[in-house]
Amino acid sequence: MSGVKTLKIFSGTAHPDFAKRICSELGVRLSVARHYRFSDGEIGLSIDESVRGADIFVIQPTCSPANDNLVELLILVDAFKRASATRVNVVTPYFGYARQDRKSKPREPITAKLVANLIANSGADRVITADLHAGQIQGFFDIPVDHLTGMPLLASHFREALEADLKRGEVVVVAPDVGGVVRARHFAVMLKTDLAIVDKRRSYEVANFCEVMDIIGEVQGKIAILVDDIIDTAGTICNAAAGLKQRGCRAVYACATHAVLSGPAMKRINASDIDKLVFSDTIPLPEAKRSERIMQLSIAPLFAEAILRVHSDRSVSSLFDK
Repeated sequence: MSGVKTLKIFSGTAHPDFAKRICSELGVRLSVARHYRFSDGEIGLSIDESVRGADIFVIQPTCSPANDNLVELLILVDAFKRASATRVNVVTPYFGYARQDRKSKPREPITAKLVANLIANSGADRVITADLHAGQIQGFFDIPVDHLTGMPLLASHFREALEADLKRGEVVVVAPDVGGVVRARHFAVMLKTDLAIVDKRRSYEVANFCEVMDIIGEVQGKIAILVDDIIDTAGTICNAAAGLKQRGCRAVYACATHAVLSGPAMKRINASDIDKLVFSDTIPLPEAKRSERIMQLSIAPLFAEAILRVHSDRSVSSLFDK
């Protein structure tokens, strides 16, 4: 590690276990920050060690409760800057508010840009994140963004779990909607499989509801792997799985980097045609969101390596050269 500045890792309250996994990978101690609440609910913070001259990495996904976790992140960054840290790097494995990245109709906010501004203006020098809902969000920041991806981790799992089926050409990667075709195509290249696409029609009268219309590609008798970046209420992925089973798939798996799983998600998943759902651990899974159908793989080693490379001023993009 660099001898010029000290590496220090802090965690917010959103996902402390993820921060501990990163520290374990790096062989460093998780630094101490005291989080508390004032009687009116305001967030309080105390940094219990010196950070002067240090290279700070603060781990905080802005998952549910998104507002509290975002404000806590901003407070953390402000505290480090006021305590004379040399650099403050925001490590937000899941970047919330990313789904409103453009105006799809008049008088709508672009919340992804607003949150990017808030993070930069709080004093952050860099952001490290994974699988933004839209790649162009990187350009919303006026500070450097290292954009990691969980797709190789998920592909590696299926490469091992379905090795024999892949060799026989009996696996197909499926994009759950047209917007996810590029991501699914990359995934299919990693697994050396064919690609299929679910053509869906979304109902704008009912929030988070869509209807499968057609499936483009050969899926009869194959094992399907649905690929997405985020699974929230699980309506899209469960409808797609039902459509694939109706069209003759013998098994349906699904994977995504971010397990948001809000509202009716667990009820839908447990009643769905999905045989196994695989996520990374960018978002914590409380007991209520655990199921025999759900598996989590740790993306902490990738973030640990990215942190080490940022700290020592080495290339992060070369992590994905292979």
